[in-house]
Amino acid sequence: MMEINKEENIRLGLHRSDYMLDSETSSLLQIELNTISTSFPGLGPLVSELHRTLINQYGRVLSLEPKRVPGNAASSKFAEALARAWTEFDVDSAIVMMIVQPEERNMYDQYWITKYLKESYGITTLRKTLTQVEAEGHVLPDGTLLVDGKKVAVVYYRAGYTPNDYPSEAEWSARLLIEQSSSVKCPSISYQLVGTKRIQQELANPNVLERFLENKEDIAKLRKCFAGLWSLDDEEIIKTAIEKPELFVLKPQREGGGNNIYGLDLRETLTRLQKEGGDALAAYILMQRIFPKASLAYLVRGGICHEGLVISELGIYGSYLRSKDKVITNDQCGYLMRTKVSSSDEGGVAAGFAVLDSLYLTDK
Repeated sequence: MMEINKEENIRLGLHRSDYMLDSETSSLLQIELNTISTSFPGLGPLVSELHRTLINQYGRVLSLEPKRVPGNAASSKFAEALARAWTEFDVDSAIVMMIVQPEERNMYDQYWITKYLKESYGITTLRKTLTQVEAEGHVLPDGTLLVDGKKVAVVYYRAGYTPNDYPSEAEWSARLLIEQSSSVKCPSISYQLVGTKRIQQELANPNVLERFLENKEDIAKLRKCFAGLWSLDDEEIIKTAIEKPELFVLKPQREGGGNNIYGLDLRETLTRLQKEGGDALAAYILMQRIFPKASLAYLVRGGICHEGLVISELGIYGSYLRSKDKVITNDQCGYLMRTKVSSSDEGGVAAGFAVLDSLYLTDK
């Protein structure tokens, strides 16, 4: 990719920044920033609408008010950002191509963005796997990407974030083909890498935010949301984590849920990585473990209701669109609430660890 040295005039990002409420500080602390395939902008708003409807029907019994479940327009906002990128590309016959996994389990979440693009903006969406792009796609001399004979204005990735999405050279070739084209990538490879844990850890270092922000109050507010983050070139923090593994999470440069390491497994992994040395340690960062307050709730999954102590994770969706030096969109786009049993370390819905939930705002 460094050899291509291709300038991207139009940059599009659809993000989700995830937080948990730390019981010790009563502050929302950031878990991670997702820059590729941010899931559930379609289904999350439906769950909020479901909860508002249920409260409207039965809220008096529980002393709840439907207006306290905030509106959530994540899917329409994401579609709006994609449509604006399509407009900047400025080819009326072009389409939005959604990159999906071969046996996509989350297609109904993706459907709502496709629906809004067509009904609100008249834009057609084409669903393709990376394997299909390699077989059916090519780039014209002017940089235009053609897939299945159609010009592609925007490539929207809902896959491509895990090594499992690249089982052969064909998928890597498809990714390179897209990067070489003039299509708007959501995200480009460089933009995707901004969401790695290593970059998150670097942003938390002293004097780094000052490179991007001038307002000291804004910098202080951002820093207040940062949990403790450490690279594994610090022998003292490794020693502390081995001695007290319950206070840390070992996070790899991976997306998709189910990859973090906790407790005794963390101790064993760090000990092994120390022995291996070299690049093995660079593949991970250490993060302060956040301890949110647990509450009693009922979770419905697979049609079965479970009662138990739960904790929740709040994700804030955002969109960013830039054309050359002009920022066109920099918006908050709604939220995602995921709730899991407090005994579970991981929190991914698609990975099988959590359920979708809603916010309920109070005066306290």
